[in-house]
Amino acid sequence: MRVVSFLSGLLLVGCTSTQSPVKFNEDHWRYATDPHGSQVLLDEPLVQNNRVKIGFDRVPRVDKQNNSWVELIYDIPSGNLNGLDSIELTYQSDQPLVIKLSQQEYGGQGDKSYAHYQVVLPRALTPQTQRVTLQQFTRPDWTPVWSKDRGIIKSSVSALYFVPDLTDKTGGRASMTIHQLSLQ
Repeated sequence: MRVVSFLSGLLLVGCTSTQSPVKFNEDHWRYATDPHGSQVLLDEPLVQNNRVKIGFDRVPRVDKQNNSWVELIYDIPSGNLNGLDSIELTYQSDQPLVIKLSQQEYGGQGDKSYAHYQVVLPRALTPQTQRVTLQQFTRPDWTPVWSKDRGIIKSSVSALYFVPDLTDKTGGRASMTIHQLSLQ
């Protein structure tokens, strides 16, 4: 198995947003990890014609100021969720799978809380299809009190983050495969 760090392996690689599933387009997919030792685990290309597959090894949180993190990122081709209300996903994941809406108001260009709206899907050891509406997304329990809730602003959501639900305290390993993604 090949181990790739964020600094040496940021890979720009996607599925097109349409009302029906299409082949994955590697230009829309990438991944990121913290600078504290978390790693991406790949034994083949991230994006293939019929799926996106990745593994992560997340280190435990370093200290109060330095958290660890791992993310599979889908950059929305239109750059926003305007006119869209739901996400349909066929996936496999050996951990529960968090989908986050990367919205500028909560990220590095906003309040820097990174308390993006999210939904948690159950662990799926075989391919499972889930459809979630944007109304099902909520901010995480750990959202800082100083982070003003501006709601989901569709024009400000530029990407979807797929994150294995690993804890800050223990970190851990996870693998996931996205078989189909449709924004509707």
